[in-house]
Amino acid sequence: MTRDILAEMGYLALGSRLKRLAERMQADATKAFSDRGIPVQAAHFPLLAALTTYGPLSVTEAVEAVGISQPAVTRIHNSLQKLGLTHTVPVPGDNRQKQIRLTPEGEALVAEMKHTMWPHVRRAAQALCEGPDTDLLTQIARLESGLQARPLHARIQEEAVAANGLPTLRLVNYEDRLAPDFDAITREWVTDMFTLEANDIKIIENPKTMILDRGGEILFVEAAGLGIVGTCALMPVDGDSFELTKMGVRASARGLKAGEFLLARVLERARQMPIGELFLLTNKKCAAAVHLYEKAGFVHDADIMERYGKRYARCNVAMSCDLKSTAAN
Repeated sequence: MTRDILAEMGYLALGSRLKRLAERMQADATKAFSDRGIPVQAAHFPLLAALTTYGPLSVTEAVEAVGISQPAVTRIHNSLQKLGLTHTVPVPGDNRQKQIRLTPEGEALVAEMKHTMWPHVRRAAQALCEGPDTDLLTQIARLESGLQARPLHARIQEEAVAANGLPTLRLVNYEDRLAPDFDAITREWVTDMFTLEANDIKIIENPKTMILDRGGEILFVEAAGLGIVGTCALMPVDGDSFELTKMGVRASARGLKAGEFLLARVLERARQMPIGELFLLTNKKCAAAVHLYEKAGFVHDADIMERYGKRYARCNVAMSCDLKSTAAN
């Protein structure tokens, strides 16, 4: 009897099973293309479809249109470029920026595929999905919408927290009513081991001026039944350099993994912002916090210490985070 561990694992293996299904369908589609003498692979389809639908796209625009990572878009473009189907051209009026564009050969091939292959692929896939129980595309759309609203890792964490009898954690955006929480949590964290410095006071007493009005973010973590228990800010410092600062959790909420939850959400938000460099400043005394930062992908950075370490007298640790590489992980 043939065993199928992914099927046996049910929802536990849903992602792996969908990946296996996608790879199988893509391999079959690639074989069908090859039978017709078409040199592209099924994995090339998203970028080809985006370019023929929207026209020339920058890499960033292609990432948004296709919904895959920048390295993946670059790999697909490089593969298509070797086939002579795409190339890059300067953006009109800005030679520093480039767009991916179909070559004349690429346009001709896509036009041919639209008439000779895509209708067959569409009908074959549709027939495969038809059945009395459900519309697969509707189910996939619902799944994608659910993941957009709350990622799977957040749902997993919530399930784990609930199973351990801990309160559910929720991310909360800054509102004026939360300014006292930002002030109180920051003061509590700093004065627990250090002395408030002028820069601390300037920031916590003027959060809108120092952070929000300049394009930064202040986020909070709320624990069910306990209210706001932690905060963290992304503060513009110099150009596209941002400081992750004023991260703290109330002493009464320690042990709830609120800091880990908040840091992960803050980094998610940072990846959506025009941040070229993200750094933080702390102290060796904060060993648990330093370990948490390291776990999240921050690395010790002597250059950051040289440039920004003097912002606080207590600073003897400076770290930076490559948002792109940590996202890939």
